[in-house]
Amino acid sequence: MNLVNIINQIGKEKGIEKERLIEALKAAVVSACRKRMGLVEDLEITFNKDSGEIELFIKKKVVDKVVEIEKEITLKDTVTIKKDAKLGDIVMVSYNVGDLGRIAAQAAKQVILQKVRDAEKESVFSGYKDKKGQLISGMVSREDRGDIIVDIGKTEGIIYGREQSFRETFKRGDRLMAYVIDVKKNSRGPQIVLSRTHPGLLIKLFEREVPEIADATVEIKGAARDPGGRSKIAVYSHRKDVDAVGACVGMRGIRVQSIVQELRGEKIDIVEWSDDPGTYAKNALSPAKISKVSVNAQDKSMDVIVPDDQLSLAIGKRGQNVKLAVKLLRWKINIKSVSEYKKEVEAAKEKLLIKKEESEIGEGEISGDGGEIARIDETE
Repeated sequence: MNLVNIINQIGKEKGIEKERLIEALKAAVVSACRKRMGLVEDLEITFNKDSGEIELFIKKKVVDKVVEIEKEITLKDTVTIKKDAKLGDIVMVSYNVGDLGRIAAQAAKQVILQKVRDAEKESVFSGYKDKKGQLISGMVSREDRGDIIVDIGKTEGIIYGREQSFRETFKRGDRLMAYVIDVKKNSRGPQIVLSRTHPGLLIKLFEREVPEIADATVEIKGAARDPGGRSKIAVYSHRKDVDAVGACVGMRGIRVQSIVQELRGEKIDIVEWSDDPGTYAKNALSPAKISKVSVNAQDKSMDVIVPDDQLSLAIGKRGQNVKLAVKLLRWKINIKSVSEYKKEVEAAKEKLLIKKEESEIGEGEISGDGGEIARIDETE
């Protein structure tokens, strides 16, 4: 098999451009020649893409008497190279590539292998660098000190411990979906960093499952997660005849259930987005029923009043529900029960009344003093 066939075969198997392999081959031959001949600076190589033949040329100066054989050639010896050569000219002298020797050949092989590995790494990196922020599927390969290694095709991805849900467990051979948070270059090749906790995973799963999101009829406005526990996603329909929440739930809940299954049972609240912060807050705090919302737009905070029997539901277990709503709105939310709110209102009224009475009493004392002083003056 000649070099052309070898290059074509490697290029096809490894997915590497032929031009890159030819450059690697040229570099390998130059390296081998230098290994054989010592330090030679002026080397040029040509490769015939049709025949696969390699020709190596060394630049030499035309002189009367050769002192440095690697750099010089006599005028007499240039007859077959360049008939009109003159003293001082530079000519390209062909070098027998087949005479490289065993050590030089081995050096050429190593350079080719390294170039192929480098080209493979670059090819893989190029194939995955645009996948950042995308969804990717793979198979669990192994666990390495708490990190999960995932086979994603041409390379492996890694899910660090901090990017794993503590409620999820995976064993070798399990298939999973993950969110690509970064694609890095390192000495061992591209590193694909994956996540199972990022809100982007939830968003991309909905984009995959809901056609109305894929065609931009329904838009995802935000997502918040307590990985493995509960998540909230806010959606908005650009068409009045399409229910955003209903589209995401699907017939008999089939769309959302497939996502819940992928997230290993994570509960998902689908809420309708609104440009009115108060309405959005009411939706985000579902399933709790909200009585009243007082909005302070200046410092992006709001007081939410809920019926007494809805307080624990609005806050959620360990504050989960309100924390997710805060993440979704990016506003500060203070939740109070109706009875607590009434007590605060009564206390405020009472405080105001006391202040008013104190003010009236103070004004009366000042008037009495003035009158008494006037009477004393009259007696005198």
